[in-house]
Amino acid sequence: MSQSPFSASNRVPIQVKPQTPKTLLSQQNTSQNDLSISLLPQEVSRILGRQQRQLSHNESSAFFDNFNLTVGDGMTVSDRSVLGETQHMSSVKEKTDLLFPQFLEVLQGRNNDSEVFDTIQDLIQTCTGVADELQRTQLQLVPTSKGQIKSYMWLEQEIKTWKLLYALYKDRVMIQAEGGDIDCEMPPLGGSEKEVIAQLYACNSTLREYQLIVDWLEACYERSDSQPQVGHITNRAVGWENTLFQLQNRREVAFGTGVEIVKSLDPDAPIRERRPLHALDEEDNMRLSQSIFTEIRQGRIDEAMTLCKYSGQTWRAAILEGWRLHEDPNYETQVNAREKLPIEGNPRRDIWKKCAWLMADSKKFDEYTRAIAGAFCGHLESLKALLNGSWEDLLWAYLKVQIDIRVESEIRACCMKTYHQLTDGYWNSKMSLEQIFEELAVSNDAAVRDYAYSKIGIIQKYLILDNIGELLQNMRRWIEESDNVNASKENISPHLLRFLTHIVLFMRQIGRVDKEETADSIVAAYVESLIERGDAQLVAFYTAALPVKVQILLYSKFLEQVKESSARYAALTEAINAGLDIENITRHTVNTIRQRMPGDIDEAKHGKLQVGEISTFDQQKISALEWLTFLPTQRGDLLWQANAMIRTFLGENKLECVRAVYELVPSDSLSQIINIFGTKDNLPCREECSVKEYLSYKVYLAAIDGFNDWSRLLHNRPKEPQLVTAGANFTERIASEHKEQVYRAELKRWESNLEEQTKLTRDALFNILLFPEKGWLIDPDTLKDPANISEMDWDNRQIQLEKLRSICIPEVVLLLHKVLHSSGDYQGCVKLSEEIATENRQLYKVYTKHKLAELLSKIAESSLELLNKKLDPWGYTTTL
Repeated sequence: MSQSPFSASNRVPIQVKPQTPKTLLSQQNTSQNDLSISLLPQEVSRILGRQQRQLSHNESSAFFDNFNLTVGDGMTVSDRSVLGETQHMSSVKEKTDLLFPQFLEVLQGRNNDSEVFDTIQDLIQTCTGVADELQRTQLQLVPTSKGQIKSYMWLEQEIKTWKLLYALYKDRVMIQAEGGDIDCEMPPLGGSEKEVIAQLYACNSTLREYQLIVDWLEACYERSDSQPQVGHITNRAVGWENTLFQLQNRREVAFGTGVEIVKSLDPDAPIRERRPLHALDEEDNMRLSQSIFTEIRQGRIDEAMTLCKYSGQTWRAAILEGWRLHEDPNYETQVNAREKLPIEGNPRRDIWKKCAWLMADSKKFDEYTRAIAGAFCGHLESLKALLNGSWEDLLWAYLKVQIDIRVESEIRACCMKTYHQLTDGYWNSKMSLEQIFEELAVSNDAAVRDYAYSKIGIIQKYLILDNIGELLQNMRRWIEESDNVNASKENISPHLLRFLTHIVLFMRQIGRVDKEETADSIVAAYVESLIERGDAQLVAFYTAALPVKVQILLYSKFLEQVKESSARYAALTEAINAGLDIENITRHTVNTIRQRMPGDIDEAKHGKLQVGEISTFDQQKISALEWLTFLPTQRGDLLWQANAMIRTFLGENKLECVRAVYELVPSDSLSQIINIFGTKDNLPCREECSVKEYLSYKVYLAAIDGFNDWSRLLHNRPKEPQLVTAGANFTERIASEHKEQVYRAELKRWESNLEEQTKLTRDALFNILLFPEKGWLIDPDTLKDPANISEMDWDNRQIQLEKLRSICIPEVVLLLHKVLHSSGDYQGCVKLSEEIATENRQLYKVYTKHKLAELLSKIAESSLELLNKKLDPWGYTTTL
């Protein structure tokens, strides 16, 4: 992280381990003749570039040359590479998926709003831990995977963005929100440069944010280690040693190089004399300049100075000191102070800056030397010429220049000192953040443009601009484009949704969300992705961050895919812990599943069912009722939904489904409902009607089951044994008599059971016709209005009940007639007409003409049997 212009560095200088000195002379040459040649700077740059390309080509060639080598276990390197990559990708997914529950743990552990920035730090540590683990895993791959692009680069970008968010919004929320910029005193006129800039940083939030972004860019800088560093090549405290050696031993050179090198060794000699150094020194000089700039790009100025001293170029280290702000502490010391304190910074800083500007603007120096000077004097062009392939590097260059201009303006405005004028080009580089991002978006380099328009680039841009409304709009647009069928192939990954969601939650916590609808759509998209993962705790926690209506829809969608009872109980437990409205959610879940219609796929999958078999589609509907059995307070909802499901199944003549629904409803449901409301008289309209309807179905099932038992018993009459003939022997006659005795005993037992079952079945069927309170499937008289039920739903229910009465009651009457007729109770069959015709229950109203004619024909058959027994058509004795 770079230092502020008003503070000195506290870093410890790097310690470079001494290495073996380079051998300057060939072992065969004992006369110490210099056989090397000198090259121009342009040639050195070309050679260095060629070496780097050759190094890359050699590594690539070595990789492909060894691609099919067989290793000890019989596997080729290619096989090992593919196997290693497969294992690595599986490991990456396994480890990165841990971020979902780990982020949840962080949020659950930080419930206080005052800990919002501690939460961000915990998230950064969580991501960093996973990234470090992935790096260790990738290092264990086969050697051929060395140098690959990291498969978890997105995670490193996320870590960077969290660090940016933490740095900026901690300043914006904790410093700017406290009115730090308003309460600042006026900058001290006549103060030292360091005091003036310290006051400027304390008062100017814009400049302070610029510095925070620069510090972030320097901390996140990824140094490329593909090129050898200075410490790997040189080991001496003398600069330009090859040039020095050639100048000292000019007469002993065996062969001329054809290129004149410098004749003196002062730092300005190459520029003044327009001659190059020794070729090896030019190469070392270029490498040193590159290493120095790399250190500066990381904000490691003291390390860059140490590197200069290590390479014997102390004048470069001195040059790097020239930018420091001047302050003489002796002006503020007490009068009795005897010791003079050292002066900080450069008292001739203005002259140094002008010289640095001329150096950065000159074409005589290499691009790294110009960029080094440009980084401290606000020369934008020299930095852009070098940093033209990275969005982060260019942003760092722009902001370094903006900070330099604002600092210089403040110094010249507030310090009582005459400064040398800077060129107009220096002041013309002043830009706003919006202008900087516009230039990055239209950069000539494709990599910079791609990053500027990438999702991570847009997120970082709007975080820096503090334009959260626009950021949320872009996030929502990405999600909508991803959901669109005709969208591009690139979809939003669950991890990106996780990242966006936690940004939204952070912004909501600090009060920066203007449109809650946009924020809710982002969180809802993340919940949708979590539903696919099936983790109830994650889904419940993030669903709780949404409005109540959305909570019901999303968590209901999650519950629809939970099948096992234990998993359902766990899902409801997590929802209760998260504070969700369980009753409305489960009610909506069951209602949605119940109203779902089978599709073509379901019908093709089920095929033709056997008698008594329940289809998978119907079983899913029935199983959904279990959601209403966990809470005793929902037994009313359970009865209401169960009755609605039974009506549908009865209309489709699916008695097995009706029995399954009835078995799923707990036996204590009615008592639970009554206990909730105190007494039966206090039941609301919906519960009162549901209880009677449920009892109606219970009576109907009992009647149908009784008839089925009677029918089976009727058709299972014991078979009469075959009697032996007259010529049978004694043994055969004894066996035949025994069979006949067993048959008569079984027949007697069967007749007794049939008579008993006939009475039970008759009573069960009559219970439907004689159902109390106005009749079977007729709601009781109540003055209460049904609560939470729309008028259309209530009217549809009434229509369904009437339809079921018109279907079931004629069927029950025919079954009852069959039982009575088969048992010989013909008079009871005729009396059925009285039950149908009575005005008390008005059962005749449920009959159509066709069904009524069918019933009358059955009764006529019973009357005919009475007439055959010398009775009148109604079963009474005739008197002549």
